Amino acid sequence: MTSLSIADAQAYCTALTKKSGSNFYYSFLFLPRKQRAAMYTVYAFCKEVDNAVDEPPAGSNPQEELQRWRIELEAAYRGTPTFPVTISLAYHVKQLAIPQAYFDELIKGVEMDLTASRYASFQDLSVYCYRVASVVGLICLHIFGPTSARAQDYAVALGMAFQLTNILRDIGTDAAQGRIYLPEEDLEKFGCTDQTILQRQESEELHKLLHSETARAHEYYVKAQAAFDALPAQDQRALTVSEIMRAVYFRILQRIEKPGHQIFGPRARLSTSRRLAVAAGVWIRSRMS
Repeated sequence: MTSLSIADAQAYCTALTKKSGSNFYYSFLFLPRKQRAAMYTVYAFCKEVDNAVDEPPAGSNPQEELQRWRIELEAAYRGTPTFPVTISLAYHVKQLAIPQAYFDELIKGVEMDLTASRYASFQDLSVYCYRVASVVGLICLHIFGPTSARAQDYAVALGMAFQLTNILRDIGTDAAQGRIYLPEEDLEKFGCTDQTILQRQESEELHKLLHSETARAHEYYVKAQAAFDALPAQDQRALTVSEIMRAVYFRILQRIEKPGHQIFGPRARLSTSRRLAVAAGVWIRSRMS
């Protein structure tokens, strides 16, 4: 690719993030300009690495695509990137001292989707969740700026909560790609089979399993809350955007566990106006505290 200026590379990342319509995008709007630019770039990096596996370019080899991203990540930390996202990323990681190891872990997590379509136990699944979600939270700490070490506990727990919520929301979508993230030990415990999910069959057993898995997600939201409550007020304010994301995702989890929720129906989501209202409410409360 042709080398771009940092400004043009940032514009690319910003446009990609806006186009995504992600739940995260609406929380970024409440950040100061410099932090918002960094978050747009981190989101764009995550999105493009993920797309290398989930939406690979026609005729491409996902494994080779991830290797290209590894090479580009190395180049970003050397100061010689060539992709729009990594040109912007190189600027931000230098300014914010974000460890390369976090991005390496993220790529390893995305790579797991090439080699694993099932997880025997929650312990196995938790490695995946940590890599694709918790490390993103640890990256965000460098952008948001809390100083307490306890903030890392918050970021890890919240990342786990978000990813478990995503897994429960996307059971049907993942099944269409031949993937089942629900631990096999849990499926066996509740009398469910892989075929039940792959064939999109609603059942009482599957709903009991879903109830158990939502309880586990709640445990991580509680852990995140406990870590957040232990932070000094200054750090709590620094994490307002994370709290916005927590409020949005927690409401999605609540929709998933409502009676009558169709596991293989439309994805549980909040409307744009609802997301903005939730975000504004959290932001106002943080400013008043």
